[in-house]
Amino acid sequence: MTERTAPYASRWPLWLRRGPCEAAAMALIGIGVVMLMQPLSLSLYSYSFVTILAGTLGFVIVSHFPD
Repeated sequence: MTERTAPYASRWPLWLRRGPCEAAAMALIGIGVVMLMQPLSLSLYSYSFVTILAGTLGFVIVSHFPD
């Protein structure tokens, strides 16, 4: 019951780990929400859904990456 597993060396580069990629996906979702709520530019508003969708799909994919 008290077995400890040794930390394994991952072959994934540091920038492809779950933490940084999840943060980038969440930032993309946040940028999309800001684009959706701003009243100044219609072109930003029109691309906001695509930005939110890309961030959400990225988050779903990145959540399967190793820690």
